[in-house]
Amino acid sequence: MNLPLAQRLQRIPPYPFREIAEIKAKMIAEGKEPIDFGIGDPDLPTPDYVIDALYKAAQDPATHPYDESGFGISEYKQAVADFMAKRFGVQLSTDGQIQGTIGCKESLAHIIWAYIDPSDVVLVPDPAYSVYKVQATWCGGATFPMPLRSENGFLPDLDAIPLPVRKAAKLMFLNYPNNPTGAVADLDFFRQVVDFARENEILVVHDCAYSEVCYDGYKTHSILEVEGAADVAIEMHSLSKTFNMTGWRVAWACGGAPFVEALSKAKSNVDSGTFMAIQHAAVAALEGYDQFIGPLQAEYQKRRDALVDGLNSLGWNLEAPKATFYVWALIPKNYATAADFARDLLAKCGMLVIPGAVYGEYGEGFVRFSLTIKGEDKVAQIEQAIEAIGSNMTLSW
Repeated sequence: MNLPLAQRLQRIPPYPFREIAEIKAKMIAEGKEPIDFGIGDPDLPTPDYVIDALYKAAQDPATHPYDESGFGISEYKQAVADFMAKRFGVQLSTDGQIQGTIGCKESLAHIIWAYIDPSDVVLVPDPAYSVYKVQATWCGGATFPMPLRSENGFLPDLDAIPLPVRKAAKLMFLNYPNNPTGAVADLDFFRQVVDFARENEILVVHDCAYSEVCYDGYKTHSILEVEGAADVAIEMHSLSKTFNMTGWRVAWACGGAPFVEALSKAKSNVDSGTFMAIQHAAVAALEGYDQFIGPLQAEYQKRRDALVDGLNSLGWNLEAPKATFYVWALIPKNYATAADFARDLLAKCGMLVIPGAVYGEYGEGFVRFSLTIKGEDKVAQIEQAIEAIGSNMTLSW
């Protein structure tokens, strides 16, 4: 049967990271395992104490039914509230300001479904995680790009958004620490965003999934630290990157109660919540944050330093990112596109990186390196990759 796809699905391009995973799988099948700087999926294991908490909770039959609360079990919401208060100084009510989610990705989709009608305008950073634009398009929304340029610290220039677009916009996506650029935002920027959103009646959706992957003692910020931010913002957090739990699919949304309620209404008609035993494990993860996070950050910092120092020794002029496990690098001048450069890295050096254009028009001219490398000695692999570039490629600056 040749059943046509819905037009909304036909408008959506293939998920880019599925294609990259297929390229990698083909190489491995041919006996050519690449040094994989591609998809940002933590290579480190989930902490043992979290696994133990899951095992204990899963043995209790009371965790086996649906979570009928809809928002998450009370213990999880309280653990989230405690974390947000201790880490960011943000006070949240467990009654209406916190929603447990099955990862950030689904909550980003659900908040769009909750608010965006056909032709509604969504402000989307470019380059950016593809889900923002794709989900807005899926709902029939019109996206307006906010370029992230190096000369502006990869922050959007709010003043450059035309007045008619501001007045038409209903929702704005932000993501700091940023994927793919590794950029961070300070409280002054978030204050500007809150003022802009209030003036133009725009809901700000802040994807804060990388908040705890930071270096050199740097502490990232929540937009909810800004006075009055809960009137205009909802923020998404995840345990995926902080505790190496990407496959567990456990996260939360928090912020203004009306926005959390709208997200919950959309979500409740699509899924039945996170397995309660996983929520109990998430409680344990958050309670063990202080003991776990330092070694995690130190491990990624070693890799970051090895990669940035190595690339700079070959002619790059990179600043070490303060956060995320990504390094966003300009391509050499003797390459026309990031895809051309990425293909040469793969063919000549056995390195898999992500061409910047995958993340949008303004990502062209860059490639993204992820520090989540598989294998035993990560720093040695990075050094091997740097040596391969130096030996096998001609770079012009």
